[in-house]
Amino acid sequence: MSARNSQSNKAAARERMRVERERQAKKDKARRQVIVAVSAVAALAVAGGIGYAVVQANKPSHWEAAKEAAVTAPKNTEGTDGTTVVVGKASAKKTLELYEDSRCPVCATFEQQVGPTVEKDVEAGKYKVKYVGATFIDNVDQGEGSKNALSALGAALNVGPEAFMSYKSALYSAQFHPEESQDKFAKDSYLLEVADSVPALKGNAEFKKNVEDGTFDAWAMKMSAAFDASGVKGTPTLKMDGKTLTAEGSENPPMTVEQFNAALTPALKG
Repeated sequence: MSARNSQSNKAAARERMRVERERQAKKDKARRQVIVAVSAVAALAVAGGIGYAVVQANKPSHWEAAKEAAVTAPKNTEGTDGTTVVVGKASAKKTLELYEDSRCPVCATFEQQVGPTVEKDVEAGKYKVKYVGATFIDNVDQGEGSKNALSALGAALNVGPEAFMSYKSALYSAQFHPEESQDKFAKDSYLLEVADSVPALKGNAEFKKNVEDGTFDAWAMKMSAAFDASGVKGTPTLKMDGKTLTAEGSENPPMTVEQFNAALTPALKG
């Protein structure tokens, strides 16, 4: 082999190597660009996911949003946002203020023992009842049942005062009232099951729609705020003429008909 041929071969080999190196360099560059692009997309996806999670975490709950929502007040209410609920004959001179939380077990005991007497007295025109609903047990035991039941009571009140009183009684009944730790009232289906025991509400399409749509959710939150502003610290609390009615010799609410009548009689005369 001549030196010329040897040099030519070497030069050709070097050129092939140069071309191969350039080709490989282009492939490596393209691969790096793909990796960078994919990494950027992944980073954006992660950032977007984190951002979405942060937004969702900071998004107010349904009931928090209801606090600021426009209020649709039920019929048969008065006052600002319809938070004044008075049931009874207009001719009744006295008004019994009744503060209750739907999940409250002591309220359930009171309603089961004394509730029928209160209803009879109201029907007889002995006094009116001013109802103030609370939702603080939802905060203590976690849940939504107090708020949801209060909204459903608004739907019953929208049907009529009698339906409201009967539904309230049913919610507190031994048959339907759950343990305080059980948040059954958070389910619309359970509230509608209870309503089926009330003739005025059973099969009532408007009532059902209002419960399921949460028509009176914002009203329930305003009512709850009215309870908070009242200064009352526990439920049930009974007042007449601004004075708290208690069982004789105690600071506890009257839990029997005898205790209730003993506390009520002087208040009616006052």
